Amino acid sequence: MNVAIVSASRAILAVGLSIGSYFGLMGGAAVPTAMAEIKIPDRTMARSSFSANTGMKTIPLTQLPPEAKTTIDLIQRGGPFPYPKKDGTVFGNFEKRLPVAARGYYREYTVPTPGARNRGARRIIASQRREYYYTGDHYSTFAQIQLPVVKR
Repeated sequence: MNVAIVSASRAILAVGLSIGSYFGLMGGAAVPTAMAEIKIPDRTMARSSFSANTGMKTIPLTQLPPEAKTTIDLIQRGGPFPYPKKDGTVFGNFEKRLPVAARGYYREYTVPTPGARNRGARRIIASQRREYYYTGDHYSTFAQIQLPVVKR
């Protein structure tokens, strides 16, 4: 009986490692992007994928609320922002939900919520490398935003 338990445990571990390497986890090689349906925290349903490099959810900008596109446009233009005392401040990433980087690497910006009396929970985090992350639940979860490719 102990042999059967050990064999079953090895089989489960092998399946887990195979799945982990498929998604690029545990040191696995870069692989094709896996697709999944996710529920974005602000209750927007969107088709999403997972980045082979970071394992983080990704979402096309077109699947986010329209205010998110407006916020990214403002970030790329340098403002003006609706909350100038808060928008553009350093995002600490203390919970390490985004890739780990030096302090100051990330900045946070408000994505206005129609009808809200305050800033609401929606934010875009921008990195120094112009990577953008969306959270609809005040930093509990993130998805990396896929911007449209601009043809020149």
